[in-house]
Formats: sequence, C-alpha cells, structure tokens
Amino acid sequence: MNFVISQMGALILCGLVWRIIRPGGLDADSTRQVLTSVVYYLLLPALVLKVLWSAPLGLNSVAIAAVAAAGVLFAILLSWQICRSCKHSGRVTGAVILAAAFPNATYMGLPVLESIFGESGRSIAIQYDLFACTPLLLTVGVLVSRYFGEGGRQANVMKELLHVPPLWAAVAAVILNSMEVPFPIWLESWLGLLAAGVVPLMLFSLGLGLRWDTWRPAHLPKLIPVVLLQLILTPLLVWFLADQFGLKGDLLIGVVLEAAMPSMVLGIVFCDRYKLDTGLYAAAVTLTTALSLISLPLWYGWLS
Repeated sequence: MNFVISQMGALILCGLVWRIIRPGGLDADSTRQVLTSVVYYLLLPALVLKVLWSAPLGLNSVAIAAVAAAGVLFAILLSWQICRSCKHSGRVTGAVILAAAFPNATYMGLPVLESIFGESGRSIAIQYDLFACTPLLLTVGVLVSRYFGEGGRQANVMKELLHVPPLWAAVAAVILNSMEVPFPIWLESWLGLLAAGVVPLMLFSLGLGLRWDTWRPAHLPKLIPVVLLQLILTPLLVWFLADQFGLKGDLLIGVVLEAAMPSMVLGIVFCDRYKLDTGLYAAAVTLTTALSLISLPLWYGWLS
C-alpha cells in the first residue's frame, strides 16, 4: 500500500509542480479543465462501460450503493449540525457540508483500488461513485448548495443527472450485463486502450487542482470537522454497515477505503456556481488530500 501511495503521490506532485512552473505558459486551471473534460466525456465512460459490462453485479452491488449513500447522508447531517452549533454563515456551511460529505471516490479512489485489487477494485470504485455518490451529489448536493449559497442558476436536478456521461455508460453497461450480451473482443480492446489513460490523468489533474494559496490560519477550526468526518468517522460508519450487509474481503476493504478518500475536487465547481466559500473548500481539498496519503495506508493496514 505504501508503494501504491508513493506512486500516486509522485503523480499528484507533478500536477503541483506544473501549477508552479507553468510549462509552455499553460496555467494549471486551464490545463486541468482540458484534461478533466477529456477524462469525463471520453475516457471515464469507456472505463465504466468496460468494467461494468463484465463485472459480477448482484446483491453486493446493492449493498455497496446502500453503504455509500448512508455514509454521504450521515456526513451531510452531522456537518450541518456542527455548522449550526458554530453559527457559521451560509457560504461556509455549504462549503463545509460538501467537503465533509462527498469523497473523491473516482479521481483518487479509482486509482487506489485499481492499484490494490486490479479489475475488481475498479468495479468497486465505479459502483461506489456512480450508484450512490454521483446521484446524491447532483440531487441532494445541488439542493444543499442552492439553499446555503448566494446565487447560481436554478438547476433542474434531473437534467443535471442526464448530463453525466459516465452515468449513462453505467446504465448501458448494467443493461448489457443483465441481458448477458456478449462483449465483442474488438470493442473490449478499444475500450481498454481508452481506459488506460484514466488513472494517470486523474491523479495529475488532482495535483493541478490543489491550491496551497487558499490556506488561511482562520480556516483551521472550520476544517477540523471536515477532516474528522471525511477521513475517520464516515469510514468507521461504512465499515460497520458493510459488515452488517455481509460484505467481506476485498469488497469490505474497498468500500471503507472509498469512504476514507479526501474531499472531491469537483466541489470547487459547485462553490463557484452557488457562491459558497470557494477558498475554504479548496483548502479542505488540499488538506484532506495531503492527510489521506498518511491515513489511507493506516486504514488498509487495519482492514487487512
């Protein structure tokens, strides 16, 4: 696990260095936008289709979705209560809830689980994200952002779901899988070629998105609940629930590691759109990502 984390850390570091030196005059935010768009609209749907078409889907898939949803909803409710007791502003509260509730299940979780478990790790990460986290983000997450934000367009949550290419790929893959449609060899090979670029580009893009310039000493008290929920409390809850659902072995380890991922980078887009505290959120992503390089090997050691 330490070897896996060190490799991932090196790719993330490449993104951080790019942000500083700007090769070819390309700034980090523009570069990240291009790379993430390629991954989001082309490479990731190819990976999702390839993995879920041939993955063993059944009651375990329902259990993965259930524990993932429970973890997200638990973090939303607890972080909301903490912000109410601390009397934070709406902009801060919205940013804290998003940062505490939604893990970086794909951009960091997928590389971690694939490195540890191979093809089965890919399947766990994709199911955890696309069967629970993404639908909740684009429904409950949008509603939370609109409620605590100071503007932004009035998004139709169902329309938001329809504009998620990996989700469409997941639906198609599940249908093909359930109908036992044979997987053409040429298509599997082509999808595999596209999917091979997902992990390195995801990790590099994650490094591009980390921003130490957003750090402020005043942020620390607001970030402590995010760190505790994202890296400790939610994984503990997911561990308990996964055990109750009968998940064992790699499945149990995989869902707990997914729950222990740092805050998702995509939340910055929501903060900008709905005028939440973007600086605080970016600081939360940077801090939880840095700490996760220590906490994830610990979680893996305990679970193993």
